Amino acid sequence: MLIAANKAVSIDYTLTNDAGEVIDSSAGGAPLVYLHGAGNIIAGLEKALVGKQVGDELDVSVEPEEAYGEYSAELVATLSRAMFEGVDTLDVGMQFHASGPDGSMQIVTIRDIDGDDVTVDGNHPLAGQRLNFKVKVVGVRDASEEEVAHGHVHGEGGHHH
Repeated sequence: MLIAANKAVSIDYTLTNDAGEVIDSSAGGAPLVYLHGAGNIIAGLEKALVGKQVGDELDVSVEPEEAYGEYSAELVATLSRAMFEGVDTLDVGMQFHASGPDGSMQIVTIRDIDGDDVTVDGNHPLAGQRLNFKVKVVGVRDASEEEVAHGHVHGEGGHHH
């Protein structure tokens, strides 16, 4: 069975940056399970997997525009500590939900704290980076009607309701 829209796909993968550092991997754990065509994984990797089947192994380099986008300085802001009302301790690396420039919810990460000035960054941590995947397809099946309707795989390795 070939990977196409509305297939439940399982992959083993290792993700590295251009320096060869491992960013993420399924090694030693369960495969990544996703619904193909539902935007569950980055676009560049999803495109590279179309037409593959169980047992196929591939190396895929994904440019930022088909991964987490280019780094945008517009998504970095310095806020007053008072904006974090109700949070007793702020630390670099903490993440919060915030309204994005277009009104949608986004995650921001504290990048710096200088007195009462808190610098937050709404870019994905991998924005602006080429991502390199070593992938092995370990499973392909037809997704159920419910999985297609919900936009994700259910059960083992997938979403649990």
